[in-house]
Amino acid sequence: MVNLIPSAESVMQILQKTGAFRQGHFVYPNGKHASCYFQMPLAFRFYDNSRVMSVGLSRMFRMEKAISSRLPKISIISPSPGGIPVAFAVREALGAEQIYWAEIEGGMRQFRQYLKEGEIHPCIIVDDLIRTGKAIQETADLIQELGGEIIGCGAIVRFEDAPAEVNGVKILSLAQFDCNFYETEEEWKAAEGSDVPAETVRF
Repeated sequence: MVNLIPSAESVMQILQKTGAFRQGHFVYPNGKHASCYFQMPLAFRFYDNSRVMSVGLSRMFRMEKAISSRLPKISIISPSPGGIPVAFAVREALGAEQIYWAEIEGGMRQFRQYLKEGEIHPCIIVDDLIRTGKAIQETADLIQELGGEIIGCGAIVRFEDAPAEVNGVKILSLAQFDCNFYETEEEWKAAEGSDVPAETVRF
């Protein structure tokens, strides 16, 4: 019997094999240093990977009565372009009627589509990766401003120090990852015991 929800170990194997998960010395845009970096689009280049992970996440949602009882009149929402492949795959697996995504414009997160209050079905927010939870929270705030109801939230990978819920809704994930961040290069070297050259990356 095929396991419809992949284990955390198998998800990390996919991410390592595709280069979506890297180890080394990375400097993030906020100036912090870490020994790991996720570039999730590298895994989603391959349809089979996208399907395995996104269908697995959709099965987790379907097991929630608050979600399964509302199908198909729900919306799948991505907080950023990076989560769009996940959103489309989850929408297909659940048979949801609507899909939306948000973008940063003028320093503010807003929906790419022009929406009016009351147009959004009860919704699930999905993303490829949750590091700090900021994008998820900003998207949840947008949804509530439009009078929308959040019934689910999830991602392929969630950092362990990221929020476990958003606006009272539990965040589901296929894998959780513990990554230590350091304020300076000296702190990183002292903790990791390495002189690997730093590579600047983007979120």
